Amino acid sequence: MAIPKRTRKKTVRARARSGLAAAPIDKGFDAVKYYFHLDIDKKDMVSVMKTYIKNHFKKNDQKAILSNPDYKFWNMTHYAATAFWVNTNQPETDQTKKYSNALQKYLEDLIEPGKDLLKEKAEESKEKGNVITFSPMQRLQRKISNTIMQDLIDLEDEWIEGETTTIDIYNLFKKHGLSGSATIPVRELIEGWLTDYEDAYEKRCDQAVEGYSHLKRPELKRRVKACQDMLLDLDRIKSAAKASRNVRVKQPKAADKQISKVKYKKEDTEFKLVSINPIQMVGKSRLYIFNTKSRMLTEFITESTNGFEISGTTIKNFDTVNSRTVRLRKPDEFLPLVLTKTPNQIDKEWKSLTTKSSVPNGRLNVDTILLRVLDK
Repeated sequence: MAIPKRTRKKTVRARARSGLAAAPIDKGFDAVKYYFHLDIDKKDMVSVMKTYIKNHFKKNDQKAILSNPDYKFWNMTHYAATAFWVNTNQPETDQTKKYSNALQKYLEDLIEPGKDLLKEKAEESKEKGNVITFSPMQRLQRKISNTIMQDLIDLEDEWIEGETTTIDIYNLFKKHGLSGSATIPVRELIEGWLTDYEDAYEKRCDQAVEGYSHLKRPELKRRVKACQDMLLDLDRIKSAAKASRNVRVKQPKAADKQISKVKYKKEDTEFKLVSINPIQMVGKSRLYIFNTKSRMLTEFITESTNGFEISGTTIKNFDTVNSRTVRLRKPDEFLPLVLTKTPNQIDKEWKSLTTKSSVPNGRLNVDTILLRVLDK
């Protein structure tokens, strides 16, 4: 009898957390300030400050404040740390209240300078309104007309004079710095030539035959071949443009922005449970949540290199095959295991449950306790 092979359960390698998601909020405000001073880059600090401004100022004031240069938002790291603390709904202390008041005053002082900057920009825009500007498409059309189209006109003049010249469309596009989109008008012109020459050569159109009656058949055949070669070059240019096109990679939002609209239950006295801070979910690989109303326990697992991402009130990037949810008949007995045991131990106990598991939908609500997160 053949011995069945043991299958190893696929696991996700733990990743070191960095950036805003790794801020040591559990160690207190002073630790967060120190972390911002050493490990948070300018871009993240600006993002945190902008989130705070949008949540604490009216629209007109927001616009004025945000018109100030970015260095106004990252040169004071303690203000960025304070904004992060407030954005993530951390508990207020006498110390954080003092810093919050100072941050509010600092941003309020940026309103008037911001209004002056907006006024200057409006005046500059008004002055620019008197200058004729061309759209990107108009600029491209002008460039095509002044470069490759002129080359084709010169070629046609040479053919009219009886010369048997050709041009290298592919290299001319490179020389003039033309993109793949420039092939469209050029193709229309060459295809028009090709149709006329083929109609004359194949004697399909009386007008074409009469119009090119001065040309011998070998010359008509040569021009047909030249047009076909130029069209093939245009196909190569278009393919090369597609191959070299940059692929835009969507960057995940900052952790504090992702959780700004998350709905969850901070504490439940019936089951004696307290939620972790939702920012800890971002970038993690395993998450346990419990709905106190429906008594549904859910385990989310992701194999994404970015870990979990949060959009509104929904968890993204979780694996629908390995993630699961189940209704607990005896929550008081099972939940302590989820809070203390390893994933393998939890899996063993989960499999012993008589209730059938199903696929979770990823949504969070006001009855959801965020139990625990793990890196693997």
